Amino acid sequence: MVVVKKRTSGWDRRKKRVGKKITSTPDRPRLNVYRSNRHIYAQIVEDMAGKTIIAASTMTEAIKDEVSKLSKTDAARKVGEYIGRLAKEKGVGKVVFDRSGYLYHGRVKALADGVRASGINF
Repeated sequence: MVVVKKRTSGWDRRKKRVGKKITSTPDRPRLNVYRSNRHIYAQIVEDMAGKTIIAASTMTEAIKDEVSKLSKTDAARKVGEYIGRLAKEKGVGKVVFDRSGYLYHGRVKALADGVRASGINF
């Protein structure tokens, strides 16, 4: 019988490599990004407690109308600014950026720039 060895995809390898380097603490939570074809999602997670502190996406009611008229990259930047503003209100000043295996380019970079523009350090 022939056994076929399954190759791990580039996505899986990148996700493992990125995940190994990221460690979050209670005073420095993790900013996680998920990107679909139409929307982008971001959440700030405190791993020790296993809780999501803040979550935002292009479908969040507060920014949905404003974001619907923009390009996907500009919408990602607005989501970043929005989640950064919410983080400031909750007292989060520093985060660890978890790009989840996505390349730091395009919408992921725009979201990160939006968070930085609102005063969050990472």
